[in-house]
Amino acid sequence: MLHLRKGLAALALSVAVLGGQAAVAQGTLRIGMTAADIPLTTGQPDQGGEGMRFIGYTVYDALINWDLTQGDGPSGLVPGLATEWSADEEDRTRWTFTLREGVTFHDGSPFTAETVVWNFDKLLDEGSEQYDPRQSAQGKSRMPAVASYRAIDDLTLEIITTEPDATLPYQLAWVMMSSQANWEAMDKDWEKVAASPSGTGPWKLETFVPRERAELVPFEEYWDDTRIPQLDRLVLIPLPESNARSAALMSGQVDWIEAPAPDTIPAMEGNGFAITSNALPHNWTWHLSRTEDSPWNDIRVRKAANLAIDREAMGALLGGLMIPAKGFVTPESQWFGEPTFDITYDLEAAQALMTEAGFGPDNRLAVKALISPSGSGQMLPLPMNEYIQQSLAEAWIDVEFMVVEWNQMINLWRAGAADPAVEGSQSINFTYFIQDPFTGFIRHLDCDLIAPNGTNWGHYCDDEMQSLFEEIKTTFDQTEQDEVLRRTHEKFVDDALFLMVTHDVAPRAMSPRVQGYVQAQNWYQNFSSITMAD
Repeated sequence: MLHLRKGLAALALSVAVLGGQAAVAQGTLRIGMTAADIPLTTGQPDQGGEGMRFIGYTVYDALINWDLTQGDGPSGLVPGLATEWSADEEDRTRWTFTLREGVTFHDGSPFTAETVVWNFDKLLDEGSEQYDPRQSAQGKSRMPAVASYRAIDDLTLEIITTEPDATLPYQLAWVMMSSQANWEAMDKDWEKVAASPSGTGPWKLETFVPRERAELVPFEEYWDDTRIPQLDRLVLIPLPESNARSAALMSGQVDWIEAPAPDTIPAMEGNGFAITSNALPHNWTWHLSRTEDSPWNDIRVRKAANLAIDREAMGALLGGLMIPAKGFVTPESQWFGEPTFDITYDLEAAQALMTEAGFGPDNRLAVKALISPSGSGQMLPLPMNEYIQQSLAEAWIDVEFMVVEWNQMINLWRAGAADPAVEGSQSINFTYFIQDPFTGFIRHLDCDLIAPNGTNWGHYCDDEMQSLFEEIKTTFDQTEQDEVLRRTHEKFVDDALFLMVTHDVAPRAMSPRVQGYVQAQNWYQNFSSITMAD
């Protein structure tokens, strides 16, 4: 109850600051986020996928965007600030991008190829005047293929990759474009830019109060008429505690919440609130350390942990709003393949594997796991991890938790399992975005991306897996690439490379006044089609 009272007190302050009339004005949508703070506003958001959802794909655009207009199938890539792109057939490391003509930033300055170079430098070139460590920490690891880049003319950009890499378009969909002219007008000070940023996106940030709220208004000159917002205003309020979010919605203090507390859903539905969900390209895992002294190096222990979890019973904890994991992706995915290890609940088999590995009721295995109390895509991390802790105990695995705030968790994820800051933790509960080959597969296990060089947190390195990754990157035909990805996923499962628990369905609860929302099968969502009924 203490967390609930604190959350509601903070929300009451935010709503009071907005003013009574604005808070209930026609066309204003107030959203309770799971994040504890407003995501970084300067261009490359923090707060993981939630930061990209609320500040990335609202205020900004990438060269290549995601199609967020439908929810019947997985999202695909669509032209954003680039209208066309291709790799040279004679030299697959050389890419050419044709940029969209006539695009302006919110401050009125033009978007050009030189602007893209300036934005890449702010993330990749530590010697550049505009280099920003905070944005670089979010964006640099997302584009490891990029070796060099240059503007050929105002509307033509060339990118050279370190090696042939067919996943480059997916990487660039993470990189948001901010205004050089605005940065210069703000005395070249990113802290000043944070309060008054300028992107090319369909929303403009009008008000920014850290840890309290952000207010966005439509950018009427946005280049895509179909994404010009129908709302008058979008208000983002940090509410990291699920019960506080749920109470805020039911009391009318917000109109929409991410990840409602499952036990409040029946009451919400009974009072006319809408609950939306859809399959999400996402998994809830423990990423396992593979450093020299890690107990997870033993495949018998990894498989035992996966067999010790009753995922169907966990579904009750989540109000049924989950898909039990059978792998890193769902069985419906085009990349699932035919793995031989069946991830199911079989405690007897788990104990047999632990016995074979030298453990038992009188010789238990002690492990330490990094977890966070909330955060983007983390679902309900505290009760879920307590459930995992209880389940693994029955397989003679005793879990100690290291609990840290979400942004600190992201920092420790980038630091890697060998970093002293993780204090000997051998796993990290990190949920993963799996809607593209690079982000979903390669970056977690690539030998060249072992932290801190990338986000291979566990320091895993395997020659067979590395060969599969190279094959993915050099296969430019989509059908052929899908076949390689199936073989890759089979190895993920058969080698039990993660503790694979569940897939999210991204539940959201909202007032019946919210109209026109289509929930995409994507981390990001389109808020431009939404209106508020009387």
